Amino acid sequence: CGGGTSYGNIAEVAQKNGFTALLAAVNKAGIAGTLTAPNANLTVFAPTDAAFGTLATQLGFANAGAMVTALSASDLSKILTYHVVPGTKYAADLKTGGATQSTAYSFGGAATKLSLNTSNGVVITDAVLATSNVSTADVNADNGVIHVVNKVLVPPGVLNVVQMAQANPGTFSSLTG
Repeated sequence: CGGGTSYGNIAEVAQKNGFTALLAAVNKAGIAGTLTAPNANLTVFAPTDAAFGTLATQLGFANAGAMVTALSASDLSKILTYHVVPGTKYAADLKTGGATQSTAYSFGGAATKLSLNTSNGVVITDAVLATSNVSTADVNADNGVIHVVNKVLVPPGVLNVVQMAQANPGTFSSLTG
């Protein structure tokens, strides 16, 4: 934010950019304070509303709103914190930062990691082995940076085996059948 430019905090920038489903999930999960904290210094992989809609359909919900309503605040918090990396990491930082990034979500007593492939843009692999592409990188916020992703990242320890297969039908088509 050099030069006095103010972008707004991560939640405000997400709102300005139309991330309705993400913000509904953030509010239900009770983690809005994390995204609005002035000194948060976070990197957020923000799924589009279409990405939330796709996951909702895969899991058998009518739409993203129905999925957010049905999931517990605890499960939403786990999913959302899996999209957060401590520190402000622009695309160039992700490219030089190695093949994995630790997230704000802990499972089994340790921070979970996202696998990154930065050979052609930024491609993220989640716990169900599905990939998500960063479609818009480096969206500035006063307290961090947002990278827009085209898929909701699924963390370990939230979905059951059937749901995990439904969340990655390309890899697990036989199982979902």
